Amino acid sequence: MKYLVVLAFAAIVASLASALFFMMRNGRDDKSTGNRMAKALAVRVGLSIALFLCILIAWKLGYIQPTGLPAAAR
Repeated sequence: MKYLVVLAFAAIVASLASALFFMMRNGRDDKSTGNRMAKALAVRVGLSIALFLCILIAWKLGYIQPTGLPAAAR
């Protein structure tokens, strides 16, 4: 499960970096660059949602356990 999360984070960062590359390449004037940047950002959002759902499913199936911080004495 740890490898899946690390791989997903790497893919999210790579997608964000490619969007930055397309944005810096030609600026706002080129229409195709804007479309490619928007697609890269859409992929990033999709990967983030998929990672969140995978973490929820893994928690529900018992693959990961929440540790959390102990509650403070009141």
